[in-house]
Amino acid sequence: MESWPAAVERLTRELGRLPGVGRRSAVRLTHHLLRCPAEDALALAEALATARDEVRPCGRCGNYAESELCPLCQDAKRDQGLVCIVEKPSDIGAFEATGRFRGVYHVLGALLSPLDGIGPAEMGAERLRERLATGEVRELVLAVPASTEGEATSLYISRIAHGHSVHVTRLARGLPAGGGIEYSDALTVLQAFEGRIPA
Repeated sequence: MESWPAAVERLTRELGRLPGVGRRSAVRLTHHLLRCPAEDALALAEALATARDEVRPCGRCGNYAESELCPLCQDAKRDQGLVCIVEKPSDIGAFEATGRFRGVYHVLGALLSPLDGIGPAEMGAERLRERLATGEVRELVLAVPASTEGEATSLYISRIAHGHSVHVTRLARGLPAGGGIEYSDALTVLQAFEGRIPA
């Protein structure tokens, strides 16, 4: 058991709360931050504070944004009629890494899970309905995890979309069941995207 000052223990504890960071990694990060030049540690703290203060959900798709719309929604070269539905903003990076998807995204924020109290309202279904009501969307690509919640969410979205005469496809089964899109390599994501099938 280490006998460190309370501030060091607190920093280690907080770093250990990050996803994928266990106690040993948190200790290594703590020691790194305490040994690195002060300006490096302060730059990290400032970047974190700035991101928390200035980043918000895009008013159209739910991606991270610093203004009303995210850079992808503002890009006039993107196909606004082709919308990829993802669970969270971090999933977008996997598709962008392929360099082939030129549509836009819609971030749900959560998947349907009645046992966890997540219904259509918590999933942001109304925002999706509003987007479909514009008549601009011609295809929805369902890119949610292959899990019970993902299947329920896909079925729900398919029903909404068919009411708007929107073509619905889903990723081919190239992604691992229960795995997150954000952890998949670009080739797997690209193959799954190019092999999408009607939902």
